[in-house]
Parts: sequence; structure tokens; C-alpha cells
Amino acid sequence: MRKFCFTFLLIIILTIPSLSKVLALSDSLNLIEKHWVDSVYQSLSLEQKIGQLIIVRANEAGKAYDENIEKYIKDYNIGGVTFFKYDALKQIEQTNQWQSIAQTPLFISMDAEWGVAMRLNEFIKFPYQMTLGAIQKDSLIYKMGTEVARQCRRLGIQMNFAPVLDININPNNPVINMRSFGEDKYNVTRKGLMYMKGLQDFGIVATAKHFPGHGDTDTDSHASLPIINHSRERLDSIELYPFKELFKNDLGGIMIAHLYIPAYEKAENTASTLSQNVVTKLLRDELGFKGLVVTDALDMSGVTKYFKPGIIEQKALEAGNDILLLPQDVPKAIKKIKKAVEDGEIPESRIEESCKKILAYKFKAGLNNPYPINPNYILEDINNADANYLNQELYESALTLVKNTDSLLPLKRLDTLKIASIAIGIGASTKFQERLNDYAPIKHFYLNKESSLEEQHDILSELEPFNLVIVAIQNTGIYPANKFGISPSTFTFVDSLLKRENIILDLFANPYALSLFKNDDRFRSILISYEDNEFTYDLSAQLIFGGIAAKGKLPVTVSPFFPINTGTETLANRIKFGRPEELKINNYYLNKVDSIALSGIGKKAYPGCQIIALKDGVVFYNKAFGNQTYSGTIPVKLTDLYDIASITKIAATTISVMKMQETGQIDIDRKLSEYLPYLKKSNKGNIVLRDLLTHQAQFQAWIPYFQSTLTENKLDTSIYHTSISELYPIRVAENIYIRDDYKYHIVDSILLSPLREKNDYKYSDLGFYLLAAAIESINNQSMNQYVDEHFYKPLGLSNISFLPRRKYALSRIIPTELDTVFRHQLVHGDVHDPGAAMLGGVSGHAGLFSNATDLAVIMQMLIQNGSYGGHQYFTKQTVNDFTKCQFPLNENRRGLGFDKPLLEYVDGGAVCFSASPESFGHSGFTGTYAWADPQNGLVYVFLSNRVYPDAANSKIMDLNIRTEIHEAFYHAINNAKTIGN
Repeated sequence: MRKFCFTFLLIIILTIPSLSKVLALSDSLNLIEKHWVDSVYQSLSLEQKIGQLIIVRANEAGKAYDENIEKYIKDYNIGGVTFFKYDALKQIEQTNQWQSIAQTPLFISMDAEWGVAMRLNEFIKFPYQMTLGAIQKDSLIYKMGTEVARQCRRLGIQMNFAPVLDININPNNPVINMRSFGEDKYNVTRKGLMYMKGLQDFGIVATAKHFPGHGDTDTDSHASLPIINHSRERLDSIELYPFKELFKNDLGGIMIAHLYIPAYEKAENTASTLSQNVVTKLLRDELGFKGLVVTDALDMSGVTKYFKPGIIEQKALEAGNDILLLPQDVPKAIKKIKKAVEDGEIPESRIEESCKKILAYKFKAGLNNPYPINPNYILEDINNADANYLNQELYESALTLVKNTDSLLPLKRLDTLKIASIAIGIGASTKFQERLNDYAPIKHFYLNKESSLEEQHDILSELEPFNLVIVAIQNTGIYPANKFGISPSTFTFVDSLLKRENIILDLFANPYALSLFKNDDRFRSILISYEDNEFTYDLSAQLIFGGIAAKGKLPVTVSPFFPINTGTETLANRIKFGRPEELKINNYYLNKVDSIALSGIGKKAYPGCQIIALKDGVVFYNKAFGNQTYSGTIPVKLTDLYDIASITKIAATTISVMKMQETGQIDIDRKLSEYLPYLKKSNKGNIVLRDLLTHQAQFQAWIPYFQSTLTENKLDTSIYHTSISELYPIRVAENIYIRDDYKYHIVDSILLSPLREKNDYKYSDLGFYLLAAAIESINNQSMNQYVDEHFYKPLGLSNISFLPRRKYALSRIIPTELDTVFRHQLVHGDVHDPGAAMLGGVSGHAGLFSNATDLAVIMQMLIQNGSYGGHQYFTKQTVNDFTKCQFPLNENRRGLGFDKPLLEYVDGGAVCFSASPESFGHSGFTGTYAWADPQNGLVYVFLSNRVYPDAANSKIMDLNIRTEIHEAFYHAINNAKTIGN
């Protein structure tokens, strides 16, 4: 025991020097602060000391700055300014100018409840507090607080009039409402505390409001004086609760509301701002608040309706406020207070108390050593990638699924659904409709906010063929006035629509708006998206399809059917369209991808391209570059379709074989001739499917079938015709149709072709011609119909297809080669490969067209062991069997249908250096590439038309563009953890 005591005592002794240093440093800082405060205070006249208590309005919203402020600064040494809506660069310029002439540095303040965008439209807007109230992960609110603090500091702002701690008990509250975290005092407190800490940890004075609680009113204090008729006990247990908890955690400032509360103040029509009972006795004495006490704006009707300028400010000071915010008449206010001091009505010690407190907070905010704000790159600095990702996180975590009958969402079995969306309140496509299109083929309708019964009837008629309708209520407002911006005609239309079944409601509005919809029990699913902006449009569309999970809970009671904390959680089961920051990917590497892609265009390796990359199912890169051709008149869009050439082998043929292997229709260890009996008497009779799929079946590399159909370099007119007919029904290209029976000549050419002597690896298309024939014979169905039915429709893919001219506008299909040998035309909308073209565009080796996104979905499904969108397309075992190297001892790297990395890496090979041995994919002759890596969770697709206008252009291979980009993506994900954002 003595030994323990001695050791403990020794630890204490050894600790004392370092502890003493910390205490000494703290004391030193306090002494510096006290010296600065005292010296500044002593340098001021009485009038200037009073001036320090006043923060003036910089401008009316949207209007130029008040020309009188320079005079107020010089004549009265005012304490600060509050900026309202205007222009960021002008605000910085004005801040610098005013600070440069101020004897005592100015407190720059702003209402930045949802970030500085509350007053400056150029910047990113964070969610309203009620939206934040739906979030279950409170640490996100802290992150937002730190980001708002960063934005404020960048703009030279030291004081933010936030967070709002009012508990919104009254759904009809005309002024707080969406500005509140909700109706639960604990939720409001937790989130208010996180926001406060985020601000103050990064040097901004958080000024919580509106004490003692503005949440249960139906009057706007900007227009009148609301009355709160609650008992002291009720106010103490509900309204005051969040404030008291933040006081315990060193809240910097508090804003006093303009409220008449008889329980505290008997003098009729005396706002709490002007009440000594509220400010001094309750706030300072009973609750022990030591921070800055700030009035709400003293030019609001809540006080100006009953008292005149000058008197208002004197009463506010006498009540116990430190900062007199936005007086109507600054000279009159200062003159009135000064006279009251000189006349002995207000002791000078009262001025000293508040003035020194304000100076102390200015010191803490760094105003003892102010510096000019740099206006350069202000938009880029504030609207940076991290801020945008944080905003996405916040909105994503808030979306609330309040009803989900039979677990309708996320949508499943997309092949059974014919989906329409109807946007009410807007007349054109938004990010909501665009994102829905990334998951499924959807027909979109639009109805203006004020629609006639005739217009509604027409749309209802057009919706008849659809068995699922998504109703989006857009272009809304956040306050109860005018029913949250939702028109009576909207309610009429929705009531009519609800006579149908399978209706999903997506409400981009204040959650209270849901209570206005009759028959809400008839909706199959209801999603509260809270706000009407690009973030909620994008994310709610993703939630509907399972790109993201539903996580939010209602922060308020909407109706008896939708009480507070209602919210069904779901799981994500499709790709998510995210941001690099989500994966901590450094944009340096992604900029390198941009550079390589653009360099390829500049060097004429291809006129344009699409590139998509996913990590763990999250799309972190998705861009289109360049144009469809070198003429530069039609930019490539993400929805355009490329001829993907030999990627057809995996995205159509191989996955069909995988499916049929599982169903027992095919056995890859049996002979192909068992499924195509006409092969039995040929030299192809003993070819085993496994050898065919791995390109070691002794086939020749290819056969130029078209050459035998040319006479003196012209098309043989006995084989081709310029128009479609019963004898020439198969389209080859524009004005070129081939005999129906010519496909048998192609098969005969394969049957009669010699086999190579060795069964080593030799890439060949020939086996895949026959494989497609087997698939069609076994299923008694064309291969394009088979893959559409079993894969593309269930996966929701609307931008992948054989025979694209039949489905898509020609303007969406990227042209390939200007063929001067066979077709003598620009190949556009028809398959580039001559053999596939002669078969009518559908073959096992080529013919498929796609955009990068749809192809990425197929690769993601494979990397997820055959599972996607809640459906199991293949077993994990099947995926593993087909994607692994089959014959390494035969020096054959291939999987079954899939290409694989070289057994030993060589520069310029099929894939980049960092691709793992488990990875798989394929490339295409037209300049395409698709690769998936289960070990790293990386999916990468590159699509181009490098064959335009000449297939002999090999620059994409010479420059290793596709694999260089692939390597850059590996560098990005491999360095994510160490470099971060």
C-alpha cells in the first residue's frame, strides 16, 4: 500500500510542471485578453462605449449598403454590422472598407441558419433545421456547424445568429416552422448542441434563438407581438429545456425574442426583449447565462408597434441585453442612452459590463488582430467539393419514408412494372426525372401548379397503361401560408389519381403539408423529401430504386396517422450515384483521368467518350467528353449509346450461358455439337464449350465474310438489295438489305474453316457466332429477346440493346466507321462489325449498344456475386466459376467468356498494372472497355468510337489510354485512406 501511495505521489509531482505550464499559458492568454479589453475600453468616450453595444443593419435585403454606416463607424464607433441578402464580393469589399476605418474592430454578423446562403445566394445552401431534425446521426449536424463556421470565417463573419432552439409545437407557426429542429425537446437540444459546438469549435460566436421560445405561436413577431400564454412550469419543462442544456455547454450568445409572456411579464405589450424579468431575472440570474445577450432586431413590429426608437433601445439595455441589434434610428438610440447615463437613470457600470463583455468576445474571435478578407476564389472556396458532399450526406440522411406498404420501396422486379412519373408544380424535367431515368425506363408527365380539369383529365387518360405512378409535388414553399405553395388543383388531381392503385407520393415540401392530402391511406408509399432542390431531387429518386437507404424519422407529428418519429428504414440494393469525397478519393487522380481523356481527344484517338467508375457500388466518376464526331457539333451525352463491339461477348452471350448453366439447359463441359447437331459431322463436332469460352477451341481468329459478297468492290446484287423485301428482310446498313438465307452461308463458312493444330489460347470470334445460335436454338427465342427478358428489363436498363435504331433516336447513337470497303457509308445506328451486320445486327460476338452506366450495372451485378436490386441473377458459385482463370497451365489467362489479367504483367497488356488477379472484363474493337475487380470493389467502363472515321486508327491502343485511365482509378482508391479529401 505504501509503495502504491509513493508511486501515485511521484506521478502527481512529475505531472505538476507540465500542468503548471498549461495553467500558466491559460493565465497568460487571459491576461492578454484582459489587457486588450481594458486598454480599448479606456480609450473610448462614453458615446463610443455605447456605440459598441449597437450592431446596425448593413442593408435591406437585395439592396445596396446603407450609406450612413460609415458615419456611424466614425462618429459613434458602433459595435458591428449585420449583413442581409446581397452580393458576396460586394460584402467582402464593404467589410474590408468598414473594418479599415473602424477605431474598434467591428463584429460582422449574419443570420446563417442554413449557412451563408441564407443571405448570399451564390453559395451552397444547407438543409433547413427541420430537415436536419429528421437525421438520426447527430454528428452530421456538428460537421455542418464546422462547415458553416468555415464559410463565415472565410467571409470575415464572427457571429452567426444560429442555431434556432425553438421547439415547433404549433404546425401553423408562421415564422419558425421549418427553421426548427422539430417538436421533441430532446431532439432539438441534441442537434442544437451539435450545431453550436461546430460553430464555436471553429471560432464563431453561436447565438442561439429565440429565447425563451418562439415555437408555439401563430403570429410573426416581424409583423406583430405574439403572445405565449403558458405557465412558468410548462415553459420551464418544454421551451426553456434546449436553452438550459446549451448554457451548460458554454453557449456564446443568446438572442431574445419579441414575445409577450404574461407568466414572466405583467406589463401588457412588453416584449420579452424589453423585459427585465425575462432578460435579467430569468436568463441571467435564475438560469445563470454568462454569454452575450443579443436582442432580436429592434426594427421589428414586435417592439416598434408599442415603443418609439430611442426608448426601445434604452428599455432593451435596462432589461439586461448586451447587444442592441438593428435599431431603427442609431443616433437617436445612442443619444437617448447617453442622456440616461448622464442623468443617472442607467449607471455607467451597466455600460461597462456589456461593453467589456463585447470586447472580450471580439478578442476571442480574433478581432484584436483583424485582417482584410481576400475576395479571390471566394466561390470556389466556399462551394468546394467537401461542402457539397456534406450537403449530400445531410439530405440523404434526412429523407423519410413514412409509408411503405408491402415493402414496395425500393422497387423490385422492374420487368413487371410499367412506370410513369408525374411532376406537379413544374413544366419541365429536373434532376429528379433525370435520376429516375438512370434506374429504369420511365415515361414522364408534367402538370403546372394551376391546372385545369381538362388538363388533369388528359393526363389521367395517358396514365392508364401504367401500373405504377410516382407523383412528385415540386415547386413548393416552406411555410403554412398558401398551403405550403401547393395549389387546390393539385389536391384535386391527386384525389382523382388515388382511384388507381400503386401510387407513390414524393413530397418535396414541409412535412406538415402531408396532412393536407385526403385519402393518404391510398398511397402505397409516401416519401418526405422536405425541400425542393437539386439535392433532394437526386437523392429521393435514388431512394425509390434502392440506390440509397431510407434512414430519416419525422421530427414532427404530421397527423394521427404520421406521428413524430415515423420512418421506415430500407436497405440500398442498387448502384448509388455519389461523390468522390464519399470514398475519400482525392480529386488529383480524377483530374488525371480528365487529362488523359481530353488528351486522347486532342490527339484524335477518338472524337469523344464516356467514362464511369464505381467503388463498392458508389459511382464516384461519371463523365462524357468531346463530341460524337470530329465536326464538334454534337456533344457526347451520358445517355448516348456506343457500339460496344466484343463486350457483347460478356454483356450478352456469356451471361446468357451462365444463366442456362444454372438452369441446366447447358453444360459447359459438354460438346457444342450436342446443342447444334449440325456440327457433329464437321471438324467442330468435338469442341467443348469450356474451350470455346476460353478461346482455346482451335478456331481461326476471324473470317471476312463480306469479302465474298463483293464484286469488283461493289455489293453483289444477288445477295443485297437497296430496300427491304420478303427476300431481303435483314438490314445491314442504310439502304442495304441482305438475303434471309445468307446466315446459313456464314455458318457454313465457320463449319468449313480449318481448325488450328494447337489447342492453345487464340482469341476468336467464330465460336461466339455458334454460341449465339445454340442459345437461340435451346430457348426458341432470339438472343436479343432472351437477354432483354432475363437481364436488361429486370435490371432496369434502358440504354442497352441490340438493334438500337428500333428503340432510340438516331441522334443518341454514336456513329462508328466511314466504311469505304464494304458498306460505303458512315455506319450509324447499325453494328460496326461486318459479320454481325450481315446477321442483321444480333450475334454472340458483337452487336450490342450501350451507354457506360448500363454496362456498369451489369459489371456491378457480377461483382456483387450475381445479386442486384433485390434479385439473384446468378449464384456466387457461378460468378466465381466463370470469372476465374480456367487454364493457367496452358498459359491461357482467360475466364469463361471473360478476359483476365495476364498471368505475368507486361506493359501494354489487356489491363493495367494494378488490376488484381480476381478482376475480369473485356474490351471492344470500337474503342470500348469494361472491367470489374472484386478484390478492390472497382468497376470501370470506358466507351469511345475510336474507329470514327477510320478503323485503322490505333492511337487509343498505342497510347494505352483505356488502361492508363484504369490505373489512375486504382491510384485514386488506393490512396484514398492516406490522402483523404
